[in-house]
Amino acid sequence: MAPPQMDRRLTPATDRVALEDLRGLLDRPAWTAGRPARLVRPLADLCSDPGGARDRQVNFGAPLTVIEDRGDHSFVRADRDGYCGWLDRAAIGPADPAPTHRVTAPATHVYPRPDMKTREVMSLSMGAELAGAGPEGRFLRLATGGFVPIGHVGQDPATDPVAVARSLLGTPYLWGGNSRWGIDCSGLVQAALGACGIACPGDSDLQRQAFPESPAIDRGDLLFWPGHVAMAVSPQVMIHATAWTMSVTLEPIADALARIDAAGEGPFLGAHRPG
Repeated sequence: MAPPQMDRRLTPATDRVALEDLRGLLDRPAWTAGRPARLVRPLADLCSDPGGARDRQVNFGAPLTVIEDRGDHSFVRADRDGYCGWLDRAAIGPADPAPTHRVTAPATHVYPRPDMKTREVMSLSMGAELAGAGPEGRFLRLATGGFVPIGHVGQDPATDPVAVARSLLGTPYLWGGNSRWGIDCSGLVQAALGACGIACPGDSDLQRQAFPESPAIDRGDLLFWPGHVAMAVSPQVMIHATAWTMSVTLEPIADALARIDAAGEGPFLGAHRPG
């Protein structure tokens, strides 16, 4: 068992194997330096146990450190935010080639040829990391095979997390979701900040700890309740992924405060400013 001060979600160790970095902090039968890898499926659930409940999701090309292989599953650390959990082993591939681009559109398709009329081979969500091998017409050829529309990818970070979050309006709510196909409150915040190059943890309690308090609500601030986070679009309006509408939606902040308080799901925990 990890010591009480070590968060299971952020501890790169199973009951049998731990990363070398934790020597002296944990007692484990075996230690590893970890194996660098990447996700090779469009999307995969990161689970609390092999084949168990979903904690979060990992997108295509995400860098991983594999800590233990066990049957059909592997325990990994998602290196972008340090979140640890179990993935389907078949979803994990080699670390190379290194990504050169990220999907910047809410979603895109990978085609077998640089032709939009061909049948797509996979669909990718915002934040997927791609190794580009050069432009080909209106497409980017991928080193791993296939072509994506060049207008759906980029190499530079976005500059406005609110604009990124707004591009995901209407995305269905999904507990633990991190993609255009389904996203939750902390997943939306992480996607918006990550697209702008701002490191962001995966869960709302960790996000609240990561960023300083804001003296007054302003555009881009994160608004927190127990188990929930939203992003201020302005001092009066927020955007969030919510089970209330089962979607990413805009809502007046005053209305949200009153509704959440009436439902007994408060209290409001304040605003924090990322970046």
